[in-house]
Amino acid sequence: MTEKYYTYKMKSYVNASHAMRWAGGEGKQHNHTWEIVSEMHSKSNKMIVFNQIEKQLNGIFDTFAGQFLNTLPYFKTVNPTVENVTVWLFNLISPALEELGAELVRLEVGESPTRSYCITVR
Repeated sequence: MTEKYYTYKMKSYVNASHAMRWAGGEGKQHNHTWEIVSEMHSKSNKMIVFNQIEKQLNGIFDTFAGQFLNTLPYFKTVNPTVENVTVWLFNLISPALEELGAELVRLEVGESPTRSYCITVR
């Protein structure tokens, strides 16, 4: 018999700006509507109420919505590339979902419809 793997998927959008840092300085500040797709599964295979997931995620996203990412403490020393934003969000979202008995198994962050970066847990 095939083992079933129950997965939740949430898609969120956050407006925030950033500027890339280069060897010669910092690029121009520009805005993105970041698309954040979180996939998680219940560790006990029990249902998790979507509103609980949304509450946890929105609590994280609200802290940087409308912000210039470069000014956030994490990005004072880390270049706010889409890759680094994804790592940062993964490290924030994962423990928040653990509180609900869920494990973050995949996170996709897009800065545009054609540019995304993913972290997948194996």
